[in-house]
Amino acid sequence: MKEFFMKEALKEAKKAYKKEEIPVGAVIVKDNKIIARGHNLKESKNSSISHAEILAIQKANKKLNAWRLEDCEMYITLEPCMMCMGAIVNSRIKKIYIGTLDPKTGSCKSVINMENYKFNHIVEVETGILKEECEYILKDFFKNLRAKKRRKK
Repeated sequence: MKEFFMKEALKEAKKAYKKEEIPVGAVIVKDNKIIARGHNLKESKNSSISHAEILAIQKANKKLNAWRLEDCEMYITLEPCMMCMGAIVNSRIKKIYIGTLDPKTGSCKSVINMENYKFNHIVEVETGILKEECEYILKDFFKNLRAKKRRKK
């Protein structure tokens, strides 16, 4: 099931890619059903908080008519940043599954290791789900972005 839900998060990342957004996708699952989806829309919305995780949390809150997502799990193609990890903790998501780590802004295991902090809610974290696929879409996006910038010069 983990791979199935991560593939769904990758579908969201591909939507972001097509919109020339950093290709990160997320899905929230409750009782083995996807209840919310999100992909990055920072550029489209001119909003620094329009990350895949934040958008998926907002949709799940609306769907469940609750701010607590205690019985939910989230699948994310890229390790969440500090803002998104704060939203995940505050929404009480039970567990997150991460495709690939982010050595620049990752706030679960990479730059900040959540296990080193005592929060009012502990989120379980599992990494490496479809790691190669999640890395590939990001590397391909940035390779194409760099090539596009070189052509403009």
